[in-house]
Amino acid sequence: MTDYKYIITQCRKYHFTKWDDEELRKCVDKLAGLPRQELTALYYSRWVKDDKVFRESVFNTLFKDKVGLREKRIKEADIKDLIEEFQDKQSGNVSLIRKEMRERYKDGRDKQEIIMAFNHATKNDQSWVKWQLRKERYGRK
Repeated sequence: MTDYKYIITQCRKYHFTKWDDEELRKCVDKLAGLPRQELTALYYSRWVKDDKVFRESVFNTLFKDKVGLREKRIKEADIKDLIEEFQDKQSGNVSLIRKEMRERYKDGRDKQEIIMAFNHATKNDQSWVKWQLRKERYGRK
């Protein structure tokens, strides 16, 4: 039995019940040896569709060279580039950039630029800035 058939058999078995941890680990370890076509077929299989943990493992194996690059690029980006991409709602990175800008604000970096960007964004971002300014002015409550 090939690794692919073994994994599909186990996915079919555990589709209706909870995964056995040892069996799940065994199947995840076998993913690295599968060709890309089988990994893609496995990712879109109906037996894996509702299984978040295993499906995420398949995804990470498929895109192991790209996982984490987006986060790294955002962490290293200049504030002007971040704000520009933050304002472009089609970029697909708005929530990651928002998180990074909030971290930078709390670290005390680029505060004025972040305040300006958040004041021109959603009401949630505006209220977050107001809350941060209130905390700075009156101390933590």
